[in-house]
Amino acid sequence: MTRVRAILLVGVALSLSMPASASASGIELRVGGFAPRGNSDLFDDIDELYAVDERDFRGVTGGIEYSVGLGDRLEVGFHVDGYGRTVTSSYRDFEREDGSPIFQDLRLNIVPLGATLRFLPAGRRARISPYIAAGADIFFYKYQEQGEFIDFFSDDFDISSDAFVSEGATPGFHAAAGLRVPISHDFSLTGEVRYQQARTRMNDDFSENRLDLSGTSATVGVHLRF
Repeated sequence: MTRVRAILLVGVALSLSMPASASASGIELRVGGFAPRGNSDLFDDIDELYAVDERDFRGVTGGIEYSVGLGDRLEVGFHVDGYGRTVTSSYRDFEREDGSPIFQDLRLNIVPLGATLRFLPAGRRARISPYIAAGADIFFYKYQEQGEFIDFFSDDFDISSDAFVSEGATPGFHAAAGLRVPISHDFSLTGEVRYQQARTRMNDDFSENRLDLSGTSATVGVHLRF
């Protein structure tokens, strides 16, 4: 949590240090889709066991960002976003004696909390304002498997209901490119493509695994300047 507090303190300091003429602020709400990269042994394991790969975890993402202008072409933003996806699976190579599948739900949630420095070459008040951005995040995650599982250490491969979970937080970063199209003086439509990068060693029931939290998102939103 130390890194989270540092990000928030830097944001407050920057906001307070800006003169009123430069520090016009805004709120953005966005929603879109997120595609995990899936380059880690957890994704390899669930593909081998359940025939589930990273494409099955493509899902909805959304977030909110508060931004403060640092002049006409720069701004700093502070955001929280969220992604969640549940995939229903069954064992690739095993089934019940009657031939029916053995089902599980695989659930992944990622919540990035971070800061973004954004450069708008045409200026924040241009009729069409493209931008590039980069920043740092703390990625909070939770991965859970819940359903029916085979005990491969039992003589008869017994099947029982159970749940396994890992959750934590890890630092990472992101880079983005986007566009703002003003509808009025204070209201704009936005579109953005973002790549996030983070990996973590899992804990609890998945302590032998690494989890790739990286991926690409594409979102649309609304930006209110005030």
